[in-house]
Amino acid sequence: MPLHPDLESFLELVALGDHQPMHLQTPAAARASYDAATPLLDTPGEESVTTQEISFTSRDGAPLKARLYSPAINTAAALPALVFFHGGGYCIGGLDSHDALCRDLAHRAECKVLAVDYRLAPEFKFPTAVHDANDAWHWLQQHAADYGIDAARIAVGGDSAGGTLATVLCLALRDAALPQPLLQLLLYPCTSSIQNSASHQRLATGYLLESQTLQWMFAHYLNHNFERNDWRFAPLLSDDLRQLAPAHMVLAEFDPLLDEGRTYAERLQAAGVATTLKIYAGMVHDFARLGNIVADADTLRDELALRLRLAFNEA
Repeated sequence: MPLHPDLESFLELVALGDHQPMHLQTPAAARASYDAATPLLDTPGEESVTTQEISFTSRDGAPLKARLYSPAINTAAALPALVFFHGGGYCIGGLDSHDALCRDLAHRAECKVLAVDYRLAPEFKFPTAVHDANDAWHWLQQHAADYGIDAARIAVGGDSAGGTLATVLCLALRDAALPQPLLQLLLYPCTSSIQNSASHQRLATGYLLESQTLQWMFAHYLNHNFERNDWRFAPLLSDDLRQLAPAHMVLAEFDPLLDEGRTYAERLQAAGVATTLKIYAGMVHDFARLGNIVADADTLRDELALRLRLAFNEA
């Protein structure tokens, strides 16, 4: 299928715009432009969902922030929850950039969503984000009841780098002989140590996620290039993907990360992990946050909510 016509028009406008490419910006400037663009690109999200700002302590004593989303449903029972890690190549993004997505998932899946504001590079380099994601998971396991959450019904997910953090968390829990989440929702995750696949070469420029931008992000995130060989950065390098939570992976046809995502899904399936894969035709990276551009963003939110409800109901 060709690129969606609405996305094609949007990308033409982006190309014609008077703006500096992200890989030529400072991280602070890139964060500001990314956040400023969010309300233009995405819908506001479900207004009936309430939010609570939360703070907890990381393993190194630093305060970490999170935002808890609660659906407007009339029940005294503890609700299931999704722990969500936002995308942004470990350098940009945060609670506000993914607010609409989290609101809609909480509303449509009738679950709580804990969005984690893990620390960003280059101020905090690898593996800080990995540690923060793990710390957030363990904090919630200990405090779920305090926030009306059923600790036995918690899923994990994220988009792009956030999807990587979600699946790496599952690997870490497995290695520690700890219970898995009910489900891992992986939206176009980064999984490969080297970006040299056919989709990376074919879609290097002109499809929202630029090759130079991706390398700019990784250069800020990693301390040394040899860290690319760490499975916590590139989960495809893990030699054992067995005994992980069931996975639902979403990829975009015109995303440079397409091939590595497909390969990771195949590796999960080969390892016996119940894995479903959905490739959205005509879509680009980050389309989950493009609700004002393409209707597929709304369709995707319905799909993710359905996957969550099924997992929660089967628990």
